[in-house]
Order: sequence, then structure tokens, then C-alpha cells
Amino acid sequence: MELLEGERVLAFDLETTGISTKNDRIVQLALIGSDSNGSEISYDQLVNPRRPIPYDSQRIHGISDSDVRGEPDFATIADRVSELIEGSVLIGHNVRQFDLPMLRTEFLRIGALPPEPKAVIDTLELARRLKLPRPHRLGTLCNRHGISLENAHTASADAAASLLLLWKLGRDHPSYFRKSLQEVEQWCITGTSAKSQSELGPQLEDLEPLDSGGMVRRDGPHLVLAVGRHRGRHLEEVRDSDPSYLHWLLSPKGIEDIQAKEDIKTYLNLE
Repeated sequence: MELLEGERVLAFDLETTGISTKNDRIVQLALIGSDSNGSEISYDQLVNPRRPIPYDSQRIHGISDSDVRGEPDFATIADRVSELIEGSVLIGHNVRQFDLPMLRTEFLRIGALPPEPKAVIDTLELARRLKLPRPHRLGTLCNRHGISLENAHTASADAAASLLLLWKLGRDHPSYFRKSLQEVEQWCITGTSAKSQSELGPQLEDLEPLDSGGMVRRDGPHLVLAVGRHRGRHLEEVRDSDPSYLHWLLSPKGIEDIQAKEDIKTYLNLE
């Protein structure tokens, strides 16, 4: 798929102790795909949640307390997971509403900033935007598109299936994918593509940079992001809609310009 060329593309899936993204824990994590140079990435790790796995959850994914005994806890694998996800394109089914919030909670629980993918393409959102017949469960969609899912509800199998599903949807509905990565992501989320910069007024590159890297620029009285998945949005919008992205922006992995960080904090009343 052309819009993914040159990107690290990772299909992402979790198995957990339950469905609460705030209180439950990860018991398996898979990141399956390829790096920007085309080399294969296959990370599939059982995780010790440091709590009993409820029977109802065991019935779904088949992972028991004995399976995770002796496996690393999340804090042990956090650096590797962060390294893989940071700046990658993540693919998954219902990943925006479940897997990513669950992952972010695990990072915050150990006092670490969650990694920031470059973009997230959710195949559940895609199925809805393409108005495919219901139900939109991963297994059902895979069956319709000739994708084998023999080990459903294992993280690696579900992750790989979502990647194949994206490829099939791209093949069957090519016109929807003849856009930039950011436009496709925006369409998945809202149903509309982001307006072209010519429709928004001055080009972002014409605006005065706040920081030495030009990641944030001055738009009259406002500060606007010039990079990433929120490119073209005012920082107030990002603060309200995606606070974790703002935390990343102000972290050591985000803006390097110390004075610019202070200006942003003052602008958003974060002091």
C-alpha cells in the first residue's frame, strides 16, 4: 500500500485481564509488521499482570495464571515496546478505543510517558467508514475477506489478521487510500479528510516558528502544530482532545527547545 511505503508499520493487539482500560492489565502484547527498511518485526510477549487472571478472560484468550508465571511484568518490557511504537504506523482492530488506552494506562502506571505513533489506522473504524455490512467483528470481517484466523484471540494472530484486513480493504476500495497517511487517519476518525492547507489560509511553513525545529508555529495569537497527526491544529484543541500527545510534545522526546516549552506552558496556563 503506497501510503505506508517507507514507514515502520506494526499491527498491534493486546490480551488482557478484562475490558477496563483503567483497571485491568495486559497479559499478552504483539507488534507484528516491518521496519521502514522492510525488515521484519515480530514481537509477541506474554506479560505477568501481577494479579490473577479472571476465569471469564481465560476462556476468551486461553492465557492462565500458570502461563504468565515467570514471564516479565510490564515495567520490564516497557522500554522495548516504547522503542517499537514511537513514530510507527499502528494498525489494529478497535485499537484506538481499547488497545491504545490500555497501553497508555500501563505506561502511566509505571511513571513513564506513553510512546506516540506517527499514525493509527483502526480497521474497525475503516469498516464503519466504508459502510461494510455488519457485524464488524474482526473474525467476521476476516471470514468475508478470505483471511484465516485459526488462533483468534491470541495477540499475534489478531494483530496479523488486522494487517491483512487493511491490505484487503485497500485493494477493494483503492480510492479511499489515495491520500496522505494523515488524511486517511483523519477520515477514519471523523469521516472527513483534513482540509488542504490552501483552504485553511497561509501555509504552515509561512508561519513564524516558535521553536528551533519548527514543530510549533505562531498563527496570530494562537500556537499551531506543524508536524505529526495533529498538524494544523491549535494547541488548545490538542490539549483538550489528546492530552497525552501534548505531554509527549513537552517531554524530552518532543520539542528540544527549552524556551519554546516554557512558552507553550505559559500559553496553555500549565505553570
